[in-house]
Amino acid sequence: ATAGDHGHGLPGHVHEATPEGANWYQTGKGRLVIATGLLLGASYAAGLIWPGIGHWAFILACIVGVTPVAKRAVAAARAGIPFTIEMLMTIAAIGALFIGAAEEAALVVFLFAVGEVLEGVAADRARASIRALGDLVPKTAIVEENGATRQVDAASLRIGQTVLVRPGDRIPADGEITDGTSGIDESPVTGESMPKTKGVGEPVYAGSVNREAALRVRVDKAAEDNTIARIIRLVEEAQEARAPTERFIDRFSRWYMPAIVGLAVLVALVPPLLLGAEWSVWIYRALALLLIGCPCALVISVPASIAAALSAGARQGLLMKGGVVIETAAKTGLVAFDKTGTLTQGKPGVTDVVALAGSEAEVLAFAAAVEHGSSHPLAEAVLEHTRSKSIAYKPATEAAALAGQGVTGKADGRAVFVGAPRHAESRAPFDKRARLTTEELEAAGKTVAAVIVDGALAGFIALRDEPREDAAAAIAELKAMGIRSTMLTGDNARTGAAIAAGLSMEHKAELMPDDKVAAIKAFSSETAVMMVGDGINDAPALAAASIGIAMGSGTDVALETADGAVLKSRVRDVAALIRLARAAMGNIRTNITIALGLKAVFLVTSVLGYTGLWVAILADTGATVIVTANALRLLRFDAGKAS
Repeated sequence: ATAGDHGHGLPGHVHEATPEGANWYQTGKGRLVIATGLLLGASYAAGLIWPGIGHWAFILACIVGVTPVAKRAVAAARAGIPFTIEMLMTIAAIGALFIGAAEEAALVVFLFAVGEVLEGVAADRARASIRALGDLVPKTAIVEENGATRQVDAASLRIGQTVLVRPGDRIPADGEITDGTSGIDESPVTGESMPKTKGVGEPVYAGSVNREAALRVRVDKAAEDNTIARIIRLVEEAQEARAPTERFIDRFSRWYMPAIVGLAVLVALVPPLLLGAEWSVWIYRALALLLIGCPCALVISVPASIAAALSAGARQGLLMKGGVVIETAAKTGLVAFDKTGTLTQGKPGVTDVVALAGSEAEVLAFAAAVEHGSSHPLAEAVLEHTRSKSIAYKPATEAAALAGQGVTGKADGRAVFVGAPRHAESRAPFDKRARLTTEELEAAGKTVAAVIVDGALAGFIALRDEPREDAAAAIAELKAMGIRSTMLTGDNARTGAAIAAGLSMEHKAELMPDDKVAAIKAFSSETAVMMVGDGINDAPALAAASIGIAMGSGTDVALETADGAVLKSRVRDVAALIRLARAAMGNIRTNITIALGLKAVFLVTSVLGYTGLWVAILADTGATVIVTANALRLLRFDAGKAS
């Protein structure tokens, strides 16, 4: 055995994962339970048939049962960890044999083995819910090459291959649809229950179910990089990331275990030496104290709750990278939201076209001419609106983008500028009507683009990125939970104010990325701040916040930079994530209370002689199983329900 072999941290003991497909009785610990149970039964039977032999049969049962435990204890001691439950168990069992309590020693060894198996089964339950995520990705895929199809192992798919996905099939890889339109149920990946209609050029995720029509999908991620594999990896890494409470309990156990051993030695020696009490009685009580003292339930109380919370979250599209994140999320007092793509859909649409010279169609045609070819969201919105109105335009020549101001170009031989009104005023005179129009549109939370043709103002195009449907409900939910919400945006003050007012939240506008970081640092001095953004332009702010949460179906940058993610891109899931974190912390507090409470009661009863060895081991095992079972309740926690 190595140093890594023992422990829910260092001081505890092993709960290695049961190999997949194996039952409890096929594991080493399972076989130990069966062997010690049979020997115990045989010993009782032998005692009834030949009273003289029963005592020796129990000694044999005890030695057979304690040998594998003693081996683990010695291995741990060699690795520099002398105080393990295996060591306490071995000392107690051998000590009991020496004071003539062979029957009880054998029973204690048997109960210890049963407890180990029960704990292992409970721990596997939490692991299995994560493993189940991996089973969502189909094992085979149909590859289409040169018009012919063949079935291959999904894990062997290469980037660039085309797979055929029939109706009812699960999609075998992350990729892009190259042919077909269908309703896709993404609930396995994002937890979103409504199927989404997707067509050519749109991304799909491994594990989603194709509901309606055949699709051809070009693979764009290798099996080990697909969204589900990344989620599993993140959750597994998260289980390794230790929470502050967990680290405190590890430190506590390191001095607590030697303290218990010291106390047991005093209980064994002081009454017989100073008070002339009976040696066997006080050695027996000291051995019971050793078994009670094992901090097993305490040490597993935190990781069991965290593993269950991470699993429950992953199934509901709520990712948190470890115990530290859960603890911080539970303390959140303020949530700062990025506006674009987080509170809003991230896709602006044209809401108004105001013509001051010529017709609305002409204003749109000039704007579309210079915006043609740009991938800026506002440009795309103008082009889409122009196409939807069937307005013809010729792409401009000499088109150029002026950083932070707008775009210029020549359309039909005329110089055109499209940009923010504050930059447009230096290029063309604005009369009173133009200023009023700008103010009215901006007061309504719209972004205004002024269109200037040959130095004269031709008109305005107003665009707005509408809030997501659930944004207002999400802010109200956070408020009900006692959490403030604020919106941080790079947009102009009026747009920020209009959208924030519609959502009943605080806001700060016209912020550059470093201004967002400064704002978050200022908030952080008062309370724990959660920043929610789409993870690309918000990366600095996500890193500066107490906890950064990325929106969206796991874009690479978002998942890497943030401490967590809401995969359904629903604003309400931010409240759900905090609810889950609070439930996990409540669960941890209950577990610590159970573990320490039971210990305190039985420490006293053992020293006073009311409870013996087998009650001691039952109390330890019982506490561990109760704590693990309590943690597993989190697997069924529905974070979406407001409590």
